[in-house]
Amino acid sequence: MSIARPPGGGLVRDRGDLPQRVVSANVSLRQRVVEIWGARELLVFLVRKELKVRYKNSALGFLWSFLNPALVLMIYYVVFKYFLHNPTPDFALFLFAGLLPWNVFNNSLLSASGVLVAHAGIVKKVAFPREVLALAQVGTAISYFFFQTCILALFLAGFRVLPAWGYLPLLFFALICDIIFSAALAVFLSAVNVYLRDVQHLVEVLLVALFFSPPIVYAFSNVSHALHDHAWFRWLYEANPLMWIVVAFQRCLFGRVIPPAGKVVPSIGPTPYHVLPTWGATPYWVGLSGVFVGSLALLLFAMLIFGRVEGNFAEEL
Repeated sequence: MSIARPPGGGLVRDRGDLPQRVVSANVSLRQRVVEIWGARELLVFLVRKELKVRYKNSALGFLWSFLNPALVLMIYYVVFKYFLHNPTPDFALFLFAGLLPWNVFNNSLLSASGVLVAHAGIVKKVAFPREVLALAQVGTAISYFFFQTCILALFLAGFRVLPAWGYLPLLFFALICDIIFSAALAVFLSAVNVYLRDVQHLVEVLLVALFFSPPIVYAFSNVSHALHDHAWFRWLYEANPLMWIVVAFQRCLFGRVIPPAGKVVPSIGPTPYHVLPTWGATPYWVGLSGVFVGSLALLLFAMLIFGRVEGNFAEEL
């Protein structure tokens, strides 16, 4: 019987015809972080590859990354202005401001949950930090985020809607929280899906339901009024990290807490209609700080779990 140590730690016992199985992974969390940082060039390469493969042999190439969000935003504008008459002024801009962080989260999890299975060949044959595969999907989602942000900026200029520039640092902080939170779940789900292949399909279903958890297609005041007498459900709603991330984006990019003067909108019962929360900047910072700390802890936990189960990926794949 021979004993070998595979990349990533653990022991493999060769007993003739018996299958090889890693007993444990003995790589510390700190070492895993160092290895991922050392593989940052590989991470950039994988992101570039994902972008090139998507538009390979396409006549317009990366131009599609701008045309797609521009068309979506134009459809939102026409539908909600001329047909549905939403009480929120320039609702298409409000909606798209919330969709920006949601798309980072949604696209990261959709692609990352099955990435290890899709790249089973290199996972089994090449020694490298496998978390990079999941993180590359997050990086790809961030790339699309910047394409979509460019389109939103053009529409904001076209409709003469000024962002709340004083909240710009808040937007960058919300984006960091969004990336860390998405990366944590992406790493965790990519590892679990190797053992439970239904996870990838479950994620697709859950994301449809989660889309309505932050105030993207509705104003925060609608939920705030509905949950006014239900403190427990209100606390549960405000404990959602995506809620804080989305409203921070909307507060900065959409910028208007109340409808502009002269705009007639219905009230919500005895409460005047507000597009965004009537808070100052402090509650946003406090809420996002909690999201940041929780997301960072979740990312470290996900990497720890990934390291514990990584040793048997080759056998499971």
